[in-house]
Amino acid sequence: MEYVQRGTRAFKKINLALFAGGFSTFAILWGTQPLLPDFSREFHISPAVSSLSLSSATIALSISLLIAGSLSEVFGRKSVMTIALFASSILSILTAFTPNFHLLIAGRILQGITLAGLPAVAMAYLGEEIDPKSLGMAMGLYISGNSVGGMAGRIISGILTDYFGWHIALIGIGVISLASSFVFLWMLPKSKHFTPQKFALKKLTSSLFSQFKEPGLIYLFIIGFLLMGSFVSLYNYIGYQLIKPPYSLSQTLVGFIFIVYMVGTFSSTWMGMLADKHGKSKIFLLSLAILLIGACITLNTNLWFKILGIAIFTYGFFAGHSIASGWVGKAATHDKAQASSLYLFFYYAGSSIGGTVSGTFYSQYGWSGVVSMIVVFAIISIIVSIRLAIVVKSKVIQFTARQELRKSI
Repeated sequence: MEYVQRGTRAFKKINLALFAGGFSTFAILWGTQPLLPDFSREFHISPAVSSLSLSSATIALSISLLIAGSLSEVFGRKSVMTIALFASSILSILTAFTPNFHLLIAGRILQGITLAGLPAVAMAYLGEEIDPKSLGMAMGLYISGNSVGGMAGRIISGILTDYFGWHIALIGIGVISLASSFVFLWMLPKSKHFTPQKFALKKLTSSLFSQFKEPGLIYLFIIGFLLMGSFVSLYNYIGYQLIKPPYSLSQTLVGFIFIVYMVGTFSSTWMGMLADKHGKSKIFLLSLAILLIGACITLNTNLWFKILGIAIFTYGFFAGHSIASGWVGKAATHDKAQASSLYLFFYYAGSSIGGTVSGTFYSQYGWSGVVSMIVVFAIISIIVSIRLAIVVKSKVIQFTARQELRKSI
């Protein structure tokens, strides 16, 4: 069976389906981010505590990713993703009716568990079904769906909260996500290159931990943690910064700040294509440099410079995440869904830990404290990515040497 190539009808259907799935998943996950100041006011809690409405979902998601990836090895890629999308959409609607912050957190934890099904499996599905020469673009399109979903979720929840309150905002997100789930179910072809395994807990656990023996994957896990920790830190607290003087923006206007996600939609696809052409290492380092520059620009007190900095930061983040995501599938030698789920485990662990810790930095040092933490994370990411490039180059040399030896024999 041939792999799906760019330009074919199957390629378009796969990318449309995963775009819709990514849209639904990340609209639900990030839809509460603009609402953090509202939660602080309504429930009389600090910014760091309010951020738990997001961190609780991402930590539940990160842990559940390890299980969802393994389950897809047994029950199939499409079935796990479909169940996850419909369950999380329904839970989004139900969470809107929670009367207090504790129940809101409980609902968000359940959402995090169900949301894991798509991101844990989508990268593995693409890695198995798409031709390697077209994978960079396909992965970029999938990540762009994530970015559009994250952007739309934030904008929609911001607008609905301004006019109707945060309860209606969560219902609106749930209804839109439910519609996207039907598009996913209808459009996504069944796997052709996937062979289900028998459920064997010991084997699945053993294969999961064996992923850590691959040095390249370990570096990618660290990078995922640092990237997402930086991203969530910036977007968690920029709302607090913009609703107070001298900006005094409304929730609707703060929500529209997230339209800069559109640059992420472009950068994830464009930089993924450049990585296919010029090599992952070079383009990935360029992405990190862009992210670092954008974060520093947000220190400027002028509103337009701050928005420009957010846009540049977002461009670099989605480019880096797109390249790293595709790199995981290539670096993994077996059970690619498990490797992808481990990457995303560290990715969302970075969201939970970084997003909450940076709240303390914000309370103590203001916006400069948040940016300082992001700068440190970015510098560490650059160092780790250089080490990753060295490991990859070494593996290529070893592989070439083995091929030459076989020819000589």
